[in-house]
Amino acid sequence: MARINLLPWRETQRKKRQRDFGLSILGAILVVATGCGVTHFYIESMMAFQNQRNALLNREIAEMDVKIKQIENLEKTKAKLIARMEVIQELQGSRPLVVHLFDELVKTVPEGAYLEKLGQSGTQLTLAGRAQSNARVSSYMRNIDASEWLAKPLLQVITNKNETGTGLSHFTLVASQSTALSEEDQLARSKSKKVAKSK
Repeated sequence: MARINLLPWRETQRKKRQRDFGLSILGAILVVATGCGVTHFYIESMMAFQNQRNALLNREIAEMDVKIKQIENLEKTKAKLIARMEVIQELQGSRPLVVHLFDELVKTVPEGAYLEKLGQSGTQLTLAGRAQSNARVSSYMRNIDASEWLAKPLLQVITNKNETGTGLSHFTLVASQSTALSEEDQLARSKSKKVAKSK
């Protein structure tokens, strides 16, 4: 029987397997490295895109902040203008009240009485004057109570003419300035006065 030496063939096979194994490992490493590189570049591109979006959002937010400040300034200006307009409207509305007030003061003062001082705080009036008698002061208060532009007369001080040494009674009373009454209020007021008189 012939003897065949298989050692060189086995050695060749072993070297080939080692070479194939090394090549397969190298290929696997290349595939993994390629995958890692692609993943890295993909993530980098996504991060760059997100950074661009963030920068755009930051710019938009900054612009919106500027616009919000402008709107706040406009709101403050608007509030100031509205306050001024309200003051002007109040002045326009109260302008005829002054005329009516002085007109009523002349109409309500009875004969035998006159005013020396007139003070006003808001809608409250302080009237100081002299009268020939206490009855004149009472008549003056009734006239104020019947007036459309004056109301709620309240006597604070009255000094008898015998005590003043001037032959006249000195008086101080307060009243409220009011706007003209509506027709319903006037009717109600006149009815209440008629009932009071009948009693």
